[in-house]
Amino acid sequence: MIDFDRYKIITFDCYGTLIDWESGMLGVLKPLLANHGVDLDDEEILKKFAEFESRQQQGEYLKYYDVLKAVVRRFGEEFNFEPSLAEQNSLPDSIKHWQPFPDTVKALQLLKSRFQLGIISNIDNDLFADTAKHLGVEFDYIITAEQVKSYKPSLNNFKYAIERIEFPAEQIIHAACSVYHDIVPASSLGLTTVWIDRRADRQGSGAALPATARADLKVLDLDSLSKILFN
Repeated sequence: MIDFDRYKIITFDCYGTLIDWESGMLGVLKPLLANHGVDLDDEEILKKFAEFESRQQQGEYLKYYDVLKAVVRRFGEEFNFEPSLAEQNSLPDSIKHWQPFPDTVKALQLLKSRFQLGIISNIDNDLFADTAKHLGVEFDYIITAEQVKSYKPSLNNFKYAIERIEFPAEQIIHAACSVYHDIVPASSLGLTTVWIDRRADRQGSGAALPATARADLKVLDLDSLSKILFN
């Protein structure tokens, strides 16, 4: 078990960990694909999204808004349709409406009473500003892909965060749902990690590529983490 008294800050991945991004993206992609005669179940859509997003985030940096537009175009290429500009914009434009998991806000507010809180997210500054309105706390540090000009699982994002945060790495916990984007790179840099296994009741890795790593602690949700800390 982690000795939480040693730590001063918990940093979080946002989308998939705090925000239910899979429900948000499926709410756009399912009807979009159906309008073009493409019949995929939810897990197939999420698996394709993970593949397409990862490919777009490699190479020269693009803002996340443009990454998601390119993901929609890639769905079109894969399934033989040409998405309109409005359809390409529909996925990134929907981010402002993506909602927190039911336990997120209460857990963050409780954790804020004991720790500083940070965000390390594959997102644009303005897109996160819209999301922050749903989260109910003020974060002490916000590190975005736009600031770093790279995307997790790049180590650059975590190195930048460690440089920005006023505490040494030994006093930072990073908590995330995606093993691929977060647990693997954060652990490789020696950060203490908490795997928030939001998908424990489903097979596969959803909207993130599959990966394997051992986190220092595994919990099913933020409510479980807050109970460990405060009970």
